[in-house]
Amino acid sequence: MNQKKIYSWLGLAMRSGNLVSGDDTSLRELKKMRLNLVIVADDASANTKKLFTDKSSYRNIACRQFGTKEELGRAIGKSPRAVLGIKDKKMSDQILILLEGTEI
Repeated sequence: MNQKKIYSWLGLAMRSGNLVSGDDTSLRELKKMRLNLVIVADDASANTKKLFTDKSSYRNIACRQFGTKEELGRAIGKSPRAVLGIKDKKMSDQILILLEGTEI
């Protein structure tokens, strides 16, 4: 898994307006079915992990654990974030490929 590429894609998604961050915003967008991928930090609380895993699975949206809150926040140019949501389908597909460890 190439972490540097994943963080680059997250930054690109942020700059293009295809990323939402933070628990409340991500949950709101998730409930409205506007997300294609949810990324939860490895060091997020157990409740946060369970909440987003359950909500994503119910709506059939991919949810993965990756990075720390500090790293995710730095990748998008903000303070530490526990949850990120990707709106764009093609960007989320590319990030999923990188997260799974198989590049195109």
